[in-house]
Amino acid sequence: MPGNSLSEGFERKIRSFSEVRLSPLLPPDDLERLTRYMVDLIHYRERPPTRVGRTDWSEIVQASGLRSEMTAKLKRITQNGLDAIVRWLVTHEQSFLEKPPARAYKVVSEKQARSKSPGGKTKRESDKQSTKTTAAPVEPIAEFPTALFDRYDDPRSFQASLELQLRRFGESYYALHRAIRRSGDTFDDTTILNWLKGTKVPRSVESMDMLGRIERRYRLPEGYFKAKLPHQSRSASGHDLGEDITPAERRRLAWHLPDDFNRLPFSKREEIIEWVRRVIITGATDYRRFQAAASKQRYAIRFPAMTYGGRVMPSLGRANTPAFDPSVDIDDPDLLSGVIDAPPRLSMEMANLITFKTTTLTAIGFQRNGVWGEETAAQKLEHLGLMFGALAASPNGDVAGRGIPLGALTFGLLIFPGIWDWYLQWRERRRGFYTAWEADMLSIALSLTREETGWLRQHPELIERVVPVQGLISADEIAAAKADWHASLDAFHIHARNRIKEIQRVMRVHRDPFEPIMCVLEAPSPLAEYRKITDEILLRMPDKDRYPRSAAESVRSFLMLRLGLHLGLRQKNLRQLLFCPRGHFPTSERRLEEMKRGEIRWNEREAGWEVLIPSVAFKNSNSSFFGSKPFRLILPDLLDLYLHIGAYIERHRGILLRDAKDPGTFFVKTVKQSSTEAEYNQTTFYEAWRLIIQRYGIYNPYTGRGAIKGLLPHGPHNVRDVLATHILKLTGSYEQASYAIQDTPDMIQQHYGRFLPQDKAALAARILNQVWQAA
Repeated sequence: MPGNSLSEGFERKIRSFSEVRLSPLLPPDDLERLTRYMVDLIHYRERPPTRVGRTDWSEIVQASGLRSEMTAKLKRITQNGLDAIVRWLVTHEQSFLEKPPARAYKVVSEKQARSKSPGGKTKRESDKQSTKTTAAPVEPIAEFPTALFDRYDDPRSFQASLELQLRRFGESYYALHRAIRRSGDTFDDTTILNWLKGTKVPRSVESMDMLGRIERRYRLPEGYFKAKLPHQSRSASGHDLGEDITPAERRRLAWHLPDDFNRLPFSKREEIIEWVRRVIITGATDYRRFQAAASKQRYAIRFPAMTYGGRVMPSLGRANTPAFDPSVDIDDPDLLSGVIDAPPRLSMEMANLITFKTTTLTAIGFQRNGVWGEETAAQKLEHLGLMFGALAASPNGDVAGRGIPLGALTFGLLIFPGIWDWYLQWRERRRGFYTAWEADMLSIALSLTREETGWLRQHPELIERVVPVQGLISADEIAAAKADWHASLDAFHIHARNRIKEIQRVMRVHRDPFEPIMCVLEAPSPLAEYRKITDEILLRMPDKDRYPRSAAESVRSFLMLRLGLHLGLRQKNLRQLLFCPRGHFPTSERRLEEMKRGEIRWNEREAGWEVLIPSVAFKNSNSSFFGSKPFRLILPDLLDLYLHIGAYIERHRGILLRDAKDPGTFFVKTVKQSSTEAEYNQTTFYEAWRLIIQRYGIYNPYTGRGAIKGLLPHGPHNVRDVLATHILKLTGSYEQASYAIQDTPDMIQQHYGRFLPQDKAALAARILNQVWQAA
């Protein structure tokens, strides 16, 4: 509509004029009232009221509802705006093809109102009061008002859309509030005014309900306004969850609850909360439920000097290992419940073991077979800490440990079959069955007692610290071990091998790594199915100008999944990936080998973003896949990948870092007052990925959010499962699948062969059917 497009441009100019010239003279509420009055003059093509050839300020004050005093300066500046409106109306009078819309109500003088009604005052009284104005009776509120025009360009922003619909139906924000407000509502008309001004956007469940009422009144599609909000991934506030839910859980639940949650029956609300807790928050697998229950029973022995960061431990030999100190003995096993620090002697023994297995060169006089990396050392440290914690835990508590005094804990206990049999049976009672975890723990024992290279073999002094444990270790067994250390180790070695065979015969899989993503792996195209999560992230990307940090977190989430799907890296290699800005010199390959990290950098020759990772940075660096060559890949510029990488490096990454020290990694945490470390570790990166899946991946039938039905929370390692299974389904080749995740065909066949049988017939039929299609 020509007239409409002309007026929209001039209305913006009048609003700018008010913001610049009138805002210093009026409070915000009066500024909005006067601005709205001038905009209405343009919209309804009316000239300012005059009296005796001059502007009638009293009528303007009455019609606009202005409460401030009209000072001389305010009148002079406002007159400039009114004159501009008159000039615009005269200039564009011939351009209007349609009649102006009619006002819902019209402000008339008191004299005009009374001249039409019998029993009015005398002409003299009317003349004296002719300058006073009064509003005509308000018309009844129509449930569904008639639109003044039906053809329009739908704006993208929420603010512009709401303003357009008000003009389309000829209503003010106050009239709209009167129409949608119901008895008992606390919703104020100034809220709609703030929405129109752009200072606020709907956030609470009450505001979402009001948007629904506006949509029904104007006969707009359901969710019309909500789809235009600048922060699609933001949770609503004001859900009625009850007092038994903690604030922390309330924040986690809010994102996954529907907007009409408060209006639903109590039974339905209980159903939704139970589903969100079970499926999204915890994950509905047997292992997850066991893990949640077991995490409440803390019993590990902690080694503070070694647990955090994987720092190099001091080298400790036989001479400086302290003897048994009875002062650290704790007789009361109830004091041993929970996670506790290891006693000094056990800490020294653990430090000796870690140093032995991680240093570049072994100490003179010692031999070893194989070296532990940082992650392997941390894993063994944790597993041995759990074993010692179970031995020390109180037998009367929930953990039901063995109650060995803390001062009696030593690695010398690990050569006695009774200790291992009790621990294996204790784990079986807690879980209900044996798993590969118990067999792996026995494998650690075998490596520690291996002939010539076992660490325990080379430390016979440890037997001096062992004391009898009723039912597990007798004094005669200790005496025999002191008399012939190596014979005792040989006997234990045979016992451990037999136990491993017995456990492998009956062990069950408790944690199926494929279970959370089984719905993806069973799809015809697993990669295309998983890619839906990245599309969901883009769909709910917040406005980067209004919500810079939330937008930065969304872009980071998008790139985590995209790079994971393109590279197929393990979690460590992905989170430790460094980056070199475009135009800078990349890190040398030798330096990357020293740091055991990869880097993403711009390749001028290929004109693309390149990822280079030395083979020594990979867990399976000795695999035939690498052949001592680095991993090198040019990322494809598909679906605006380069656009998002550039925006992340130039804008979003700095917003996440704030003033914190830059760790140099491509992915950085959101630096907050409670989290000042910007670099991800193994736990925080896993939690970040899991949160992405909870918010964007899992389809929620109550809110309509989420990309994939049946998905469960999982970590970054499952991306490798998606890639390998996708190629295996489409090609049937173990070798090609191994290329996607930097591994060998044998490993692919061992881990992913279960997904191929049902697709073999389809692969063969695809080739055979080409003959029939050609005919």
